[in-house]
Amino acid sequence: MAEEVNEDVKARKERERDELYALDISGAEWHSAPGTEEHEERVEIADLPGGAVAMRSSLDPDTVLRYTEAEWRAFVLGARDGEFDLEPAPGKGTAGQQ
Repeated sequence: MAEEVNEDVKARKERERDELYALDISGAEWHSAPGTEEHEERVEIADLPGGAVAMRSSLDPDTVLRYTEAEWRAFVLGARDGEFDLEPAPGKGTAGQQ
């Protein structure tokens, strides 16, 4: 039974991914963090239908990652909770410190 549920979840996630990547996003409106300059490297975000989100680097605009609404929500909540904070290397201070 659990194996069957896992297969159903996997199939649903594959369908969602396929649908997201099939979307034409050529007209998407990309946003970046306030205060960044046009020439600076930055992360850009675009809203997609159904609450989904696309993300890319300003230096590589042809490589676009796409996230369902649930995936994006989980990412944002994790980032806010410090889940993705980088640990300083042993013997090193935090970023920006010497």
